Amino acid sequence: MLTPQDVAHIAELSKLSLSDEEKEKFATQLSSVLSFVDQLAKVDTADVVPMAHVREVTNVLRDDVVQISDTETRNQLITNFPAKTGDLLKVKAVFE
Repeated sequence: MLTPQDVAHIAELSKLSLSDEEKEKFATQLSSVLSFVDQLAKVDTADVVPMAHVREVTNVLRDDVVQISDTETRNQLITNFPAKTGDLLKVKAVFE
């Protein structure tokens, strides 16, 4: 079981300030949670297939398809784009 001193230490690491009442209350509540986690750790999972998600996850995005635009539309886009070098359009960096 966690003590109020344990909770005070956890709160300090988490940059939380707790009253003495809250430390007592959270000591009981966190001990209950840890007790439940301990029960889960005892369950035999040897035959359970590891998974990343409970439900099957599929990509819902469409495939990228290159579409050729007509020359007039392309030239208008380049002309009206605010930042460019020649025919290349400058956009904000995604990665720094």
